[in-house]
Amino acid sequence: MTDDITPTADGAEVSPDEAAGRARLSRRGLLGLAIGGGVAGLALGGVGGYALGAARVGEHDAGTPYAFFGAHQAGITTPVQEHLHFAAFDMMPRSDRDDLIELLQDWTYASARMTQGLEVSATGAVGGPAEQPPDDTGEALGLPASHLTVTIGFGPTLFENEDGDRYGIRDRRPPLLQKLPPFLGDDLDPASSGGDLCIQVCADDPQVAVHAIRNLSRIAFGRAKLRWSQLGFGKTSRTTAQQQTPRNLFGFKDGTANILADDTAGLATHVWVASGDGADWMAGGSYLVARKIAMLIETWDRVQLGEQERIIGRDKGQGAPLSGGEEATAPDFSSAAIDTASHVRLAHAAQNDGVRILRRGFNYVDGNNTLGRLDAGLFFLSYQRSPEQFIALQRTLSTDLLNEYIRHVGSGLWAVPPGAAEGSYVGAPLFA
Repeated sequence: MTDDITPTADGAEVSPDEAAGRARLSRRGLLGLAIGGGVAGLALGGVGGYALGAARVGEHDAGTPYAFFGAHQAGITTPVQEHLHFAAFDMMPRSDRDDLIELLQDWTYASARMTQGLEVSATGAVGGPAEQPPDDTGEALGLPASHLTVTIGFGPTLFENEDGDRYGIRDRRPPLLQKLPPFLGDDLDPASSGGDLCIQVCADDPQVAVHAIRNLSRIAFGRAKLRWSQLGFGKTSRTTAQQQTPRNLFGFKDGTANILADDTAGLATHVWVASGDGADWMAGGSYLVARKIAMLIETWDRVQLGEQERIIGRDKGQGAPLSGGEEATAPDFSSAAIDTASHVRLAHAAQNDGVRILRRGFNYVDGNNTLGRLDAGLFFLSYQRSPEQFIALQRTLSTDLLNEYIRHVGSGLWAVPPGAAEGSYVGAPLFA
């Protein structure tokens, strides 16, 4: 497919101008919004592109909204926000190719509006008839866009599962998109792992993030159902030099050596899929790994400070490597001050043949577990050009001293396609 042609659900091809002219939620998307009231088919009045001309949700925007359309999906190199709502979905058993394409078009339409501080449709939460369910759930009314980003990914089972090639895309599956292999120490819960599709929503306001997933889930009704989700707070990585390195729930700075948004060479080498990587429709995209990592908080809190620093390999206060210097100082792994099994040594690119990943994680606290301890930890998200980068790092970390205090309890891998052009939708090149 060329850049100036957009496929539709019925297989026809239209130009961006034609696609823009018909941009609106599909009837199925409207049905999802209206479930409970028994009414479908509300008029949305789209005007050109994914029309963003309606009134904003809030009068005052907290900073410039991030663009939804572009060469890459937002939410990867975008400055990491403070809050996360991550959701994995499974397509419904009797859904077909048209359902999948239409769902992606509907998600694109609604996401493009919400990321600009708009409601999911022109009718919104309060502009429709009183006898019909509103299009938008309304909890974000009066709130700014809060740097909302929506990032969509495709799991291995979307291309083929026990029911076979459901959507006629098996031969378009990237060779690298396979279920992650088991790793030492995995204690994965199937109910918090995998999924045909995923949506990563990040925002600086938790209510804005929850609003996005809530409404995208409604729109998916009848075509996809929520498999599992995770709320996160307090970013544990940075993607710009202007952001300070945040701390995880163990109290240590996390992601000091992360790939930053202005490192174009690093992104090209380690994050963005190239056209010769095995699936041309993925060029400009990336692979997303999500790992829910439970931290044994109470056990860690009884460990002496010096031992904590030995395990991590960095000073707890400033984040400097134990070999000396400041936080940004390159660790000297020839120094006896850094344990050979410390986390910083085993995770460092210098010890992994130059392998790097872009981290984008968040803390989570899900209340208490059955033992009365904090159910808390790190929701680890990483983007890489190939899943093999994550696999190599995770295998190296099998001897990490930190493993005594963490458990990997959830996991997933998704192909994140490139960004959509205005008038098109996320994933359109896959169906060309």
